[in-house]
Amino acid sequence: MARKARAKEIEDIRHWLGGRSIVLVGLMGAGKTTIGRRLARRLGLAFTDADTEIELAAGKSIPEIFADHGEAHFREGERKVIARLLDGEPQVLATGGGAYMNGQTRAVIADKAVSVWLRAEKALLMKRVRRRSNRPLLNTDDPDAVMARLIEERYPVYAEADVTVDSRDAPHEAIVSDVVRALGARARANAPMKEPQHS
Repeated sequence: MARKARAKEIEDIRHWLGGRSIVLVGLMGAGKTTIGRRLARRLGLAFTDADTEIELAAGKSIPEIFADHGEAHFREGERKVIARLLDGEPQVLATGGGAYMNGQTRAVIADKAVSVWLRAEKALLMKRVRRRSNRPLLNTDDPDAVMARLIEERYPVYAEADVTVDSRDAPHEAIVSDVVRALGARARANAPMKEPQHS
């Protein structure tokens, strides 16, 4: 695509978004943070990682929050942080794998953002998450079985997202381009969108 056409597509997306953010959802290992950071740069938006913001708010790491207070406490903090972030300026927001499973969070995202599901095959997810040790839900004897269960539970809910893009074993910029194309198609088909209501 010629540079002028690419610039026009980004302009169309920004106009369609209005005051809304883009929220990336999907399982751990789908590439939400990596893709999100590059997508934000491409679109000229700020990038925020919800997990980082939760850690800052709590003053401890996510594995420590899970260990000290349990998953329910973490999820409630996650819900509050995402709601606060989406009340701010338009941004690209990467969320944790379980965030979109919360009905209140889904409602806030639907009202104030465009959701993008980065869908990935289990083999690719496992290949990626094995490189890191900070995944509390996979800290078990059989992480493969846990991932399979999470896919079964969460994929039908992730499918409610506005846009679905496959996170493939490809260069990050290629996936970013896929997301931009998908958003551009929605922008052309759906414009205009209502402005989000900020409290």
